[in-house]
Order: sequence, then C-alpha cells, then structure tokens
Amino acid sequence: MEPNNKSHPEEFILLGFTDRPWLEFPLFIILLITYPMAMMGNIAIILVSKLDPCLHSPMYFFLTNLSFLDMCYTTSIVPQMLFNLGTSKKTISYMGCAVQLYFFHTMGGTECLLLALMSFDRYVAICKPLHYTLIMNQRVCILLVATVWLSGMTYAVSEATVTLQLPLCGHNTLDHLLCEIPVLIKTACGEKGANELTLSVVCIFFLAVPLCLILISYACIGHAVFKIKSLEGRKKAFGTCSAHLVVVFLFYGPGISMYLQPPSSISRDQPKFMALFYGVVTPALNPFIYTLRNKDVKGALGNLMRSIFTSK
Repeated sequence: MEPNNKSHPEEFILLGFTDRPWLEFPLFIILLITYPMAMMGNIAIILVSKLDPCLHSPMYFFLTNLSFLDMCYTTSIVPQMLFNLGTSKKTISYMGCAVQLYFFHTMGGTECLLLALMSFDRYVAICKPLHYTLIMNQRVCILLVATVWLSGMTYAVSEATVTLQLPLCGHNTLDHLLCEIPVLIKTACGEKGANELTLSVVCIFFLAVPLCLILISYACIGHAVFKIKSLEGRKKAFGTCSAHLVVVFLFYGPGISMYLQPPSSISRDQPKFMALFYGVVTPALNPFIYTLRNKDVKGALGNLMRSIFTSK
C-alpha cells in the first residue's frame, strides 16, 4: 500500500502465519478447543467460589477476579484469531484494532497487579495468621481489587492512546495475529524512541516491580513455612502457594520477554507465539492449575456437580 495523507488506515492487515500456511489449520483447531476450555474452567471457578460458603474468603475473592479477568483477556483476542486463521480475510478495522488494543492491555496490566495482590494475600495468611482477618477484611479487599482494575485501565488508555497517535505513513500491515502495542510501535514510522522508552518504563512498573514483590512475598512465606513443625501444615501451606507460583511464572515469563525490551529489537515471530501463550494458553491452564493443587476447590467442584446431577 502506498503512503497516503490519512491520519490512520481504514483497516489493518494481520499477516499472522501467512508465510507458513501449514500452521494455520492446527492453530485454528487448538484455539477452537482451548477457548471453550478456558471459558468453562473459569466460569466453574467463579461459580464454586460464589456458591460454596467454605470459599467465601479473600483468597477466593481474588481468584474469582482472576478468572473473570482471564475470560475477558482471552475473549479480547481469540475470536479475532479464529476468524483470521479460519478464513482468507486477514483484516481488522481500525476501530476494531483500537478496541482490541484497549481491552487486551487493560486485562494484561490488571493481571500483572492482581497476581502480586494474590501473593500479598498469601503472605499475610501464612506470615501474619492472627492478623489476617483484620488486615484482609472485605472493605480492604474490594478497595485493593478496585485499585488494581483502575490501574490496569489507566495503563491501557494512556499507552494505547499514545501508540495510536503514531504516524504510520500509509502502512497498514502488522506482522502479528492481533493488535498489540509493541508491534504497532515497530510498524510506525518517524521518531518513536520516546514511545519505546515510555513503554519500557511503564512495563517496569507493571511487570518487574510486581514480580519482585511476588518473589519477596514468597521468600518470606518460604521462611515462615520452614518454621512450621507440622508436616501436614507445611504441605497445606505449600499446596495453596504452589498453584499461584506456577501461574505467576506462566504469565510473567512471556510478558517480560515481550515487553521489557525495545519493540525495534523484537524478532518477527516472537509476538505471535508470546501472545498465544499469555493470551490463550495461560487463561486456559489457570483453572486446572488451581483446581488440581487445591483440595477445597476440588471438593467444591465435586459438590456442585453432584447437586446439578441429583437435582435432575
């Protein structure tokens, strides 16, 4: 497409894996399977957390928010991916790209902070058990979650708005499966050093700082757990924390490799595989990780299934 004087193109062409068409059908099938799995798994977590009185605690309040967030996160990109992989039309409208940009990064930024908040909850529960109900009362939990969501929205609105104002010089081809800030910055023309620097600084706050707080929390938790004399007590403490740690590394690993480097240095296929991982794989795995490692959730799910089948 030749450069024109329009401030933005009417639509973007998402190249995806057009250079490797043999990958498109297997990915389409994988997404067709994992997306319903992610939705059903996260809905199940929300239902049992709300319906089972034993799960009415701060930990499961945060887990419910994580499940809802993951549903929104994967929904913001998978339908578009399925459309692009399953048809010959590889385009997204400019407005659709902007909406996807805002939603995808709102969910991503919010999840970074929410995972840190969940690790703080585990720190208070294990290291300050006598003060847990006082510190993590309902009002505080609601305030913390609201702050996390508001921070994620602020990050997305500010970064996405600035990115969408970059000149594209008539280029409307994105070598990606979706609209994502680093790829749009890389595609833009002209001076974009300030955008790259701003994105790196913001992502240090949303990725590196929360990850450091999570690691510090778990260092304190590990120290406290080894002081527990009861083997059963140690196993229970590690059981509730190990699932969260697995989710943390699944999410932060790809996110750091994608966002804590200048967009200009990102390799061609890196954004595609990273987006598939933290936008599709992680939301699909989270419910199973929390269920398999948590006796309370497994018991609540069993009770819910029995009540459904016995009512029939």
